[in-house]
Amino acid sequence: MDLDLAQVRAFVRAAEELHFGRAAGTLAISQQALSKRIARLESLLGTRLFQRGGNGMLLTEAGRRFLRPARQTLAAADAAVAAAIGTDRPLRVDVWGHLYAPMRTLAQVAGPAGNLELGHGRDLPSVAAALLHGDIDAAFGRVHPPLHAGLAHRLVRLEPVDAVLSTGHPLAAEPALRPDQLCGSVLWAPGALDRLDFLHQFADRFDIQDRAASINLGPVHFLTEVAADPRRFSLLPADVPLPEIPGLASVPLVDPTLLYAWSLLWRTGNGHPGLDGLTAACAAEAGRSRWLEYDPTRDWLPEPPTNRPPPAPGTNAIEHTAP
Repeated sequence: MDLDLAQVRAFVRAAEELHFGRAAGTLAISQQALSKRIARLESLLGTRLFQRGGNGMLLTEAGRRFLRPARQTLAAADAAVAAAIGTDRPLRVDVWGHLYAPMRTLAQVAGPAGNLELGHGRDLPSVAAALLHGDIDAAFGRVHPPLHAGLAHRLVRLEPVDAVLSTGHPLAAEPALRPDQLCGSVLWAPGALDRLDFLHQFADRFDIQDRAASINLGPVHFLTEVAADPRRFSLLPADVPLPEIPGLASVPLVDPTLLYAWSLLWRTGNGHPGLDGLTAACAAEAGRSRWLEYDPTRDWLPEPPTNRPPPAPGTNAIEHTAP
């Protein structure tokens, strides 16, 4: 009996999700196509692998017996492909949130992690789709819900955020600002605010009523617009290098300190050997540079980290998050 690996993969994903729609999404195929693959596999095996129960889809006894060797079969097939193409293929990595310069952080860990090939994604949905289709191996940026069930992520860095504003702004000369001090100013966003999750949640949380959107033509154009009007301000991670724009000021935000969460994102089941190296390099640099310190009494995150191990004694370090 010759097994079709596409059918076996469809079964394994459906067994893991116990939901044909979600399983089809992780494979980037239609639910109808996934159902057909499983039906053909059941026909070949001569037994049912799934049944509907009171709480949805369930594995039959045959399905439960088949699951473990099916996973082993897929692992062996993936290993065979990796052996054939070699392990020197670059790890294909994409980034999003380009205005916030994600490559600054990735560049600090790319050396120890090995050879990277950079993609060209524009936003989280587009890079998530590329991951699910297998076009890239990993991505880096700010993760926020909803996130596809077939993706996993690890928190890499929590970066303080500054206010950027015109030197003509009444608060530009302050050594630091509280977010609520910006309530009378205009939040200038590089695009529709409902598509910019961090800025949108900031505006709602700190009652910034005056909001306006520009067109994202890059950091120089956007920050020149901010500098041109003493009523405007926006937000940038503190370590983003500012271009030399006349009339532009940057002021730290405190009480609370805003934190921008950078994460590494990948498709579950991706076996590229460079992925382990990249996650290990991120963890090592986070430890050296204290990237993951977080104090909920002092700091603000739109979505506070969850599912994290207890911090080491005397610290508030966040190890990782899970989807």
